[in-house]
Amino acid sequence: MADPRGFINTPREVAGRRPVEERVNDWNEVYPGGPGKALLPIISEQAGRCMDCGIPFCHQGCPLGNLIPEWNDLVWRDDWDDAIDRLHRTNNFPEFTGRLCPAPCETACVVGINREPVTIKNVEVSIIDKAWEMHNVRPQPPEFLTGRTVAVIGSGPAGLATAQQLTRAGHTVAVYERDDKPGGLLRYGIPEFKMEKEQVDRRVQQMQREGTVFRTGVQVGDTLTGSQLRDRYDAVVIATGATVRRDLPITGRELGGIHQAMDFLPQANRAALGEEVENQILATGKDVVIIGGGDTGADCLGTSIRQGAKSITSLEIMPQPGEDRPENQPWPTYPMTYRIASAHEEGGDRVYAVSTKEFIGEDGQVSGLRISEVEMVDGKFTEVEGTERVIPAQLVLFAMGFTGPETEGVVAQLGVELDERSNVKRDKNYMSSVPGVFVAGDCGRGQSLIVWAIAEGRGAAAGVDAYLQGSTTLPSPIPPTARPLVV
Repeated sequence: MADPRGFINTPREVAGRRPVEERVNDWNEVYPGGPGKALLPIISEQAGRCMDCGIPFCHQGCPLGNLIPEWNDLVWRDDWDDAIDRLHRTNNFPEFTGRLCPAPCETACVVGINREPVTIKNVEVSIIDKAWEMHNVRPQPPEFLTGRTVAVIGSGPAGLATAQQLTRAGHTVAVYERDDKPGGLLRYGIPEFKMEKEQVDRRVQQMQREGTVFRTGVQVGDTLTGSQLRDRYDAVVIATGATVRRDLPITGRELGGIHQAMDFLPQANRAALGEEVENQILATGKDVVIIGGGDTGADCLGTSIRQGAKSITSLEIMPQPGEDRPENQPWPTYPMTYRIASAHEEGGDRVYAVSTKEFIGEDGQVSGLRISEVEMVDGKFTEVEGTERVIPAQLVLFAMGFTGPETEGVVAQLGVELDERSNVKRDKNYMSSVPGVFVAGDCGRGQSLIVWAIAEGRGAAAGVDAYLQGSTTLPSPIPPTARPLVV
């Protein structure tokens, strides 16, 4: 155990962000020097708050099964070399999860039963950021090649984890990505102020040095068909994510100025990195309304602020959650509580328990939204009489999540079965209904967390390795039907 009285004597402290008036004028990460350095002077004391409890529920809260008490103890002892070794044993990309994961491990922390939990996420990102700084993240090429070949479709976190595990096992792996650069939503969905793309670039470079091949700008299912992949490779892994976006087909939907978040954010990311973007969707000088109150909505908020929006309103149909853990979501479950992202500190209004009834327009462009308050009656949202009003908007962004994977194209060509939720159906080893075709991440699980994407990528890699070799030395797959105590 680290500090036997650490959780009693040391108060919880989290990384401090840069002043709002400073950070809204650039696209850099909101933490000074990055989140790994922001808390570095006191990170050992924070790691010392870990109880090293007999049953570490943080393991259960983390889909990756991170060895959290072990690397907390090592950080407290200033043993950074062993700490990164322990962290990498279960997590291929802790710099991604340490920045983007909502940290269900912390809500499952035993200290959190009656005190504030350990700052697990801050310790994690401090370990990996220091490891990069100390040049302790090195390529791990295989000692021998198996002669087996694998195609991975999609280069998001699930695809990257699958590819890295299989490459290290000695298979020849090619990752296919339809965008011009690998990374999926990590690159084009996550704004720079949450994670600078240097984090993705250096992992891709590490994987290339290990032997993974990236083929970008390839629309699998079009220029390269599913049958061609099956002929060319011994196994295929579908890791395309859940990219079918929820829409709002109400009166006025055809008006200009109404866009999906995943049309708006990728353009902003490219522009922030100095790329030329034709006909870019901009919030500059506009009243912006964001429909959806989750992480994607917060990303649209922070981006709109940096583009100089006139006003920003975020709409959420659900009522505002409380600040305390609900009674029906006891420890160690992941509670639905009121959370403030960095973007929420920067501006904008959050409006809860409202529904959009109509888009109003002038000269073919959206000019406002007619909304009303709603309440839950007999399990259905019901309009509250007398609450209808119109709010101005020249730009509307849909951030309502995704319904599942794109099932046309390569998914249909490969002939895999779908489940009742239109996800790709798979068995306990992540194999689809077609032998040799596997599935990992959101396209099989449904929209989920980045930490689950990496966990599924590792599990799918073990399933592929066992299929190709007859057995595997990679980490055992997590059953696809397994669910954490997370809502």
